[in-house]
This record gives sequence, structure tokens and C-alpha cells, in this order.
Amino acid sequence: MAKKVLLVDDDYDFILATRTVIEAAGYSVQTAGGGKEGLEKVRAFRPDLVVLDVMMPAPDGWEVCETLKASPDTRAIPVIMLTAVASHVKDTEFTHQAGKATEADDYIPKPVSPQVLLERVRKLLKQAAGYYP
Repeated sequence: MAKKVLLVDDDYDFILATRTVIEAAGYSVQTAGGGKEGLEKVRAFRPDLVVLDVMMPAPDGWEVCETLKASPDTRAIPVIMLTAVASHVKDTEFTHQAGKATEADDYIPKPVSPQVLLERVRKLLKQAAGYYP
């Protein structure tokens, strides 16, 4: 059975492109257009991994990650945080410092190449299954 990945991002074009790449690699993919919908889909879809944008309307990605990691039911789900704010830290509320307060399993700056994203997805899914590279 294919591993399940949930993509949460409010950028429709990013979701379409990323979904295509991840599905082509053999994963089952669901998407959500924001934090609230993402949390609902985690409960319904029970993904093996979540790819989560930082900058979204409330709840933002940091808040979604904190919620997932605080719950015993979802704590073990690996979370990859995607952020385009690295070069704009001084002029945004979505700072990397806020990210350090979460327990995300990986952080990737946007834009991200499909190859890098797939490498990180594969690595975290293997680790979650108990296979460490």
C-alpha cells in the first residue's frame, strides 16, 4: 500500500505541481488549502507524512505543527515545514525563531526542487518506519 502524504499550502499552483511530483514517485496524496483544513484532513486521511507551508491564514503552519506534535494521536507523524520567509525574516511575523519552537522534523526553504523534496520525504518515511539511512 502506498504511503500517504498530506500537502498543506494556500498556494494552489504549488499544491498542483508538488502533488504531481509526489504522486509520480508512488505516494498517495491529499491536499489542503490552509491550516484548518489541514488539521481536518490529518484526522480523516491519517497521513504517514505532512508537508506544511508556514505562511497561511490562521492557523499558520507553525500553529498546525504545534497542534499535531502536541497530540498523542498525531505526534509521530513526520512534518516537513516549507518556508519562503528565510530571506524576509526581519519583515515578517513568520520567523525561523518561531519554527524552532515547533517540533517539525525537517525545514526546507522555498522554492524547493522536486528532487530535494522527494529525498526528504523518502528519508523521513524511512525513519518513521524504523529504517535509518
